[in-house]
Formats: sequence, structure tokens, C-alpha cells
Amino acid sequence: MKKISKRLKQAKELLIKKVYSIDESLELIKQTATAKFIESVEAHVCLNIDPKYANQQLRTSLILPKGNGKTSRLAVLISEDKIKEEYKNQVEIIGSMDLIEKITQGEINFDILISSPEMMPKLAKLGRILGPKGLMPSPKSGTVTDNIELTIEEFKKGKIEYKADKMGIVHLIFGKTNFSISDLKENLLSVYKSLEQNKPSGVKGKYFNNFYICNSMGPSIEINLSDLKDL
Repeated sequence: MKKISKRLKQAKELLIKKVYSIDESLELIKQTATAKFIESVEAHVCLNIDPKYANQQLRTSLILPKGNGKTSRLAVLISEDKIKEEYKNQVEIIGSMDLIEKITQGEINFDILISSPEMMPKLAKLGRILGPKGLMPSPKSGTVTDNIELTIEEFKKGKIEYKADKMGIVHLIFGKTNFSISDLKENLLSVYKSLEQNKPSGVKGKYFNNFYICNSMGPSIEINLSDLKDL
């Protein structure tokens, strides 16, 4: 049996209820952030979906109004004749067939891969490499686009991708523990609204099962779903 650290045990003792309001839960996020580094603030949302069915899959993106506090390394895959000098100044990696060759060899030095549509057929063979890492570009997540400049700008501003895993759970980071409570709240509500707006067409009945938040090293805190729906 895994031993619980003294720090985590003390953090769990602060949780005296099963569910909390948004404001209460964010206060607890601050109180339980006792690690020696600035922790990420995560949302883990259990949805009433079965992703094995095409009409119950969820993969999309949203722009967090306050960003998520993480600097993502962007890579752009585009045909050689469309590479612009300004793109090189905005992203960490840009390339065409040379970038595909690097990925083939296992050089994946980026967190997000943006691709123009004409490069996707050439990238298809790398699905077995990029897919498991969640790095395969997709129109649904906004990473397959003709408007490279706007897409780069959006991801720099705090655009994030998310999808439901095979159990129907969405995991994402929506801030850092050094964010103000008001900034965390604004981001959290954006997450909830995005999930609501992108509800898969095949969902019948209840959509949200549970909505939890936590910091990187702290306990899970369940948010009262009615509190979210009322805002």
C-alpha cells in the first residue's frame, strides 16, 4: 500500500466536506499548495460519454482568458514555399519534409504541432508516433489550419487542446497556484462553458458526472455541479 506523505495528509485534513462551491474550492487550492514549487491547477471532469462511439467523442480547444501559466513549445509543419520569416520568430520549430524526417527519427522537441492542410497526408504515416503522445494535429483541436499566423497567436495567448480519454474523463491544466482566485475562476468557468458547448451529439440524459480540481501535489476537490450551472 502506498504511503501518504505527511504534507498530503495535512492537506487532506483541510477537506471537511464532500463537495464545495467554486469559491471554496479555489480557496482550498491555495491552502493545499504547499510544495516547494509553483504547482499547476488541474481540472478532471468525469463525463457521461462512451468515446468508443463516434458521436460521443470529445476533442476540441479553447482559449483560457488568463492563460494556463505554461509556456508551450510550438512547431509548425508547412510546405517549404509558404514558410515566412515572421513564423520563424514566433515559434520554436518550423519545417516541411525536414520536420517530418526529424519526427520519424524520434526528434519531438515540441508540445503542440500546427499543420497546414496540404501537409496532413504526408504526416499520416506518423500517427503511431504522434497519436499516443496527443500531438497529432486535428481540425477539431484547431491545429490543422490555413491561417497559421492566427493559430500561432491564439496558442501564444493561452489556447489549449483537450479531449476525453477512453473512460470519458477530461484532464487539463487551467492555471497555476500563483494565479489570483479571480483569474483561476475566470479560467475555470471558460473550461465549463467549453465542455457544455461541445457536448457530443450522442449524449443522452445527464452529461456531467463529477467535476474535480486539484493542484499538482494536492488532494482532489469536488465542485458542486449546480454551482457551475448557475454561473
